[in-house]
Amino acid sequence: MDQQQLEQKITETLERNRFGSFATVEGGHPKVRYMTVFNEGMTIYLVTSSQTHKVEELEKNPNVALLLGFEQGGTQDEVQVQGTAEITRDEELRKKLWNDTFEQWLEGPDDPNYVVLKITPTRAEYAKNKHEIEVWEA
Repeated sequence: MDQQQLEQKITETLERNRFGSFATVEGGHPKVRYMTVFNEGMTIYLVTSSQTHKVEELEKNPNVALLLGFEQGGTQDEVQVQGTAEITRDEELRKKLWNDTFEQWLEGPDDPNYVVLKITPTRAEYAKNKHEIEVWEA
């Protein structure tokens, strides 16, 4: 599969699997938690509060990883992404991504603690049904 086809398969998998395991680096070690995943093409977005440990970790080290797919209700495809994360307070993006389920952590789309983590992938591995792995690189 060529890189354009592979990117399309990765994008489709991102769109169909809305939960993933997100890893940051804390003290030189990976720290993983489940997050809701949004994307526009290969750009990935996660919503969080600026008061979380993950934001602190990203301020020290922007390198991240994300694993998603192979979940109940999702696809059997799997994507592993490596990249860098940037913390943004872009108002348009915050309003676009806002969902009322976030109210358990944030007061609303105008909450000053509401931030978006914008992940720019540098490498991704795609596996269809746990078979042959294909690698995409930026």
